Amino acid sequence: MRIQLSASMGKRGLSSYALFLLALLHSRFLAFAILDPLDFLALQLIRKSLHDLPGSNFLASWDFTSDPCNFTGVYCESDKVIALNLGDQRAGFPGLTGRIDPAIAKLSALTEFSIVPGGVFGSLPRSISQLKDLRILAITRNFISGNIPPSLGRLRSLRTLDLSYNRLTGKLPRSIGTLPELTNVILCHNNLSGSVPPFLSQALTRLDLKRNALTGSLPDSFPPSLQFLSLSWNQLTGPVDGVLSQLDQLNFLDLSFNRFTGPIPVRLFSFPITNLHLQRNSFHGPVQPSDQVTISTVDLSHNMLSGQISPMFSSVQNLYLNHNLFTGQVPVSLVDRLLAASLQTLYLQNNYLTGIELNPTAEIPQSSSLCIQYNCMVPPVQTPCPLKGETEKTKPTALCNEWKG
Repeated sequence: MRIQLSASMGKRGLSSYALFLLALLHSRFLAFAILDPLDFLALQLIRKSLHDLPGSNFLASWDFTSDPCNFTGVYCESDKVIALNLGDQRAGFPGLTGRIDPAIAKLSALTEFSIVPGGVFGSLPRSISQLKDLRILAITRNFISGNIPPSLGRLRSLRTLDLSYNRLTGKLPRSIGTLPELTNVILCHNNLSGSVPPFLSQALTRLDLKRNALTGSLPDSFPPSLQFLSLSWNQLTGPVDGVLSQLDQLNFLDLSFNRFTGPIPVRLFSFPITNLHLQRNSFHGPVQPSDQVTISTVDLSHNMLSGQISPMFSSVQNLYLNHNLFTGQVPVSLVDRLLAASLQTLYLQNNYLTGIELNPTAEIPQSSSLCIQYNCMVPPVQTPCPLKGETEKTKPTALCNEWKG
């Protein structure tokens, strides 16, 4: 049995590996393959740079006098490490602290690298871009800081990139958008800046960039394969009707708390969406879906939408149209669904509505919530509104007359 050791292995690495070989040769069990020396040394360096947080004993099994392929979180194929999942996967268990050693790049056959939530800090090693077979890179809810290396664009096999809930800064590299196999990009809850790059992967199903500091308008298009799109809590601007009209596979859309403008595309309401959040933007114009809207939750509040409220919203379970410029009567179908407890939330406060057909003696089901304060009418019933809602029951007559004029 000949094993060539790399000249780059230090004396300590050689010593530990020699002990491992000695233990192996004296063992009765010779069925497993000997780990590649470069992988062995890489695991040693990774182990030295990481530590268990109090209450965790994840790294206790990493005894380098035994087979590293039996270490917790290490998965091998033949003599190579193919997956490294660091930290206890069970919910509520403390994770790890320390830094990610650049020696991670020596695990040349690695296809999956993940670290559970914990206290890992420092920058993401640029050497990760050398892992040409990497398919999953998931380091979430730690304290990773610095920029996302543009060189990650070399990971042409990457499918999932999850660096959410860290402290990343700088621009989101355009090279990430060129990766051809991406299915999931989750970079939410960081402090990334700049614009949203185009994404070319026709397999992309999830794009989550919420809670960053992104600016500018959206790219001309996203892959039509997208099913989940969240860009909320950024500073994005411009119209969205062109890009959204192409995404007919969406089942979740959240663009809230941005500065988007223009109309809301009518086609959006026919997509298989379960939750639609467009609140706190500057969308304007009428909203008139062509068919019954079957989306469970629709939040269009705090925009500049106008015209009459469409009866096509009567099938929605939670409807937020408050703080807009809607006029006219509240559709009877919405009131009927509310009284039948099918419509659970109907927030219409702070618009320019002039009437609602609701008997003053009608009882609103306890499971339903109605708020119609601060419109151009006297509410026929008094209903509890959100704590931060309007305190006045009706709009001043001068405001209503001014809007009519």
